[in-house]
Amino acid sequence: MMMIMIEVKRASSRRREIAHMKVSREQMVENRRRILEAAGRLFRARGFEAVTVAEVMRAAGLTHGGFYGHFRSKDDLIAATLAELVVAPEPEPTALSDFAARYLSPGHRDNPGDGCPVAALVSETIRQAPEARAAMTEGLRRQIARLADGADAVDPKAARQAAIGSWAAMVGAVIFARMSDDPDLSDEVLAQTRAWIARGA
Repeated sequence: MMMIMIEVKRASSRRREIAHMKVSREQMVENRRRILEAAGRLFRARGFEAVTVAEVMRAAGLTHGGFYGHFRSKDDLIAATLAELVVAPEPEPTALSDFAARYLSPGHRDNPGDGCPVAALVSETIRQAPEARAAMTEGLRRQIARLADGADAVDPKAARQAAIGSWAAMVGAVIFARMSDDPDLSDEVLAQTRAWIARGA
């Protein structure tokens, strides 16, 4: 009888250990998601250099010490954040002019923390580690392909040309519009770029 009770206790203990391991793995995944989400918002709003690891962890609601259970360094976090932001699966292609109308809007311009990571971070990524540049480059490839699918041009080469030119114009326009201290000029940059893309899309 004693042996049976011991075996039952051992089995119960093993089940608890397995359940704890599962919860711990799930919690690790959730914590990583929270860190990447917080980093994405902060990096887009303020740039890579201005944001510290401590600020990211605080925004994620986690302790600073837990950072190294997920990332080797801030460079590692930057690369992972960019991969999450720019390489994540995109929705189905939409018409190029429709996408431009949303992208080149005052709402997008005025909310960099929730907006496109490319317009917010592409110039800073030039000076980042190779892994970060690789993530941004892969995002560029995917965005070109997506916009080419939404272009009106029948010829694939013409569609790709339209996608590259329009995407470069959109990103540049948002960067200029955010930089400008002249509200009227900022609005004009967005409006004229929208009109230019609509004529050629």
